[in-house]
Amino acid sequence: MSMHVLIKINVVSAMTLKPLWLRFAGTHKDNAPAATSNLLKKSSEVNGLNKDVQKLLWKNKMRFTKADVVVKSLGLAGPNWKVKKLVDKEEDEVGLDGSHAADKTDCKKVVDDSVDCSECPSTFPAAVNAEEACETDELRPLKKAKLVVDEKSSDEGEGATVLEKDNEKNSAETEPADNVLAEPDRSPKISNLKDATVLEKYNEKKSAETEPADDVHAEPDKSLKIHPREKMLIDFREKLYLAPLTTVGNLPFRRVCKTLGADVTCGEMAMCTNLLQGQASEWALLRRHSSEDLFGVQICGAYPDTIARTVELIEKECTVDFIDINMGCPIDIVVDKGAGSFLLTKPLRMKGIIQAASGTVDKPITVKVRTGYFGGKNRIDSLIADIGSWGATALTIHGRSRQQRYSKLADWDYIYQCAQKAPCTLQVLGNGDIFSYLDWNNRKTDCPELSTCMIARGALIKPWLFTEIKEQRHWDISSQERLNILKEYVRFGLEHWGSDKKGVETTRHFLLEWLSYACRYIPVGLLDVIPQRLNWRPPSYYGRDDLETLMASDSAADWIRISEMLLGKVPDGFTFAPKHKSNAYDRAENG
Repeated sequence: MSMHVLIKINVVSAMTLKPLWLRFAGTHKDNAPAATSNLLKKSSEVNGLNKDVQKLLWKNKMRFTKADVVVKSLGLAGPNWKVKKLVDKEEDEVGLDGSHAADKTDCKKVVDDSVDCSECPSTFPAAVNAEEACETDELRPLKKAKLVVDEKSSDEGEGATVLEKDNEKNSAETEPADNVLAEPDRSPKISNLKDATVLEKYNEKKSAETEPADDVHAEPDKSLKIHPREKMLIDFREKLYLAPLTTVGNLPFRRVCKTLGADVTCGEMAMCTNLLQGQASEWALLRRHSSEDLFGVQICGAYPDTIARTVELIEKECTVDFIDINMGCPIDIVVDKGAGSFLLTKPLRMKGIIQAASGTVDKPITVKVRTGYFGGKNRIDSLIADIGSWGATALTIHGRSRQQRYSKLADWDYIYQCAQKAPCTLQVLGNGDIFSYLDWNNRKTDCPELSTCMIARGALIKPWLFTEIKEQRHWDISSQERLNILKEYVRFGLEHWGSDKKGVETTRHFLLEWLSYACRYIPVGLLDVIPQRLNWRPPSYYGRDDLETLMASDSAADWIRISEMLLGKVPDGFTFAPKHKSNAYDRAENG
């Protein structure tokens, strides 16, 4: 493409979309948090991978001090690696279909035959070895708890470790009988992991009462691990959250959604193994634009040590507000590696991953899941109370199982059930089939416990959905207004991927991927029943003008014609087929 054509496109885009640009600029100026605004003002995009760090990752010489300490303290690495293998073996006995071998314990079975060890008896008959009978992952941290020491702290006198506190308690209990008149120990007795929190509060209160008065203003011991409740929290309530969208949820698309009213954005799902190998293409998924004032990244991994190292690396190298762990991805290549929705069959591994991530970084850790692995075998309701105690600050529930993919409507009744069971410290977000402001209103009205609703495919088909929700109206958007949004996307794409030949074709490729969804939109003025539903298969129709008819086509040849209106002629021999597979695109041929 010649340079004068590109200049002409950019000039037309700027003239046509001046109001949107002014709206975007105002959003950036007014809404960016003070904590990150200075960093984001230095460049329009941040979170690039440092070349020196990339070389260390390539050579496998990067050190992950915090992550390794936390994982080891949880008994998931080093000499305790066998424990992890045994846990996986126990879970494999449960099986994906929910069948379970005969238990040797008195643990109570809950939904989907997962074991609720919080209700295990605290005492066992003498004939039973209690440690072998019910030494679940809930009890091991109490025995193997260690202080997570900050890598910068080297003074031996800073703070007593948990192990030292346990030794002091044991020595006090084994003192001679002449101490019977001493004040009795009123500390609560531990019967399960939940009681550990009570013990921690008691120890803090007791130490505060016995400290000298001149130490009241002493600097706190920074070597002590921060309590999860003291971490920075993000209030998702009533915020419009654009879901992390594979392939189409790139930075230019997120910028478009920000101009149209999105409050929270999240990068595309990145695989932890690829990030730890320093793959530039995977790190590109973490890029953040200055307009994204509340931004998170989503990662996906199969094991606690991999996740812990990844979050430590992200906290060091990136500017993000939260880190989301994907435990719901249904894609076969992800599930086959033991990640994504496969983790729904491994609750103890889920626990290890969340604990390792939250214990390694101070950033809020959020989790995204589906209702279960198989349809009809939901299990999140039995885990949601534990997910909050493991260290997650928010949980997004997609109302479908992995087996269902998108073949059925989202089960919002089950999402409501989970939200009502969640502890007050865990924010619950619903996800599935939000396609109008009425859908949004109904979900929030039916279940006030929901913090907000995540918007995914609805934003792909009509990104102005965020505007509709905020303005509480059905926007009968014209074909020219829709074309202006596409022009804005092209401008953002050329800024992000470059305006050379490669950048133009990359922008075209992702524009075509987006158009393969956008063609599903049916204009409000042509509907007999309002609003349009997400599961409706769009009929063939003639629009109110030729451009609207062209945008409604499900043929890839017509999508290419639209791209040529914005980016010029395609190269010789160019073809396109959408990356996603859907029955709605059987006729997506190239002419």
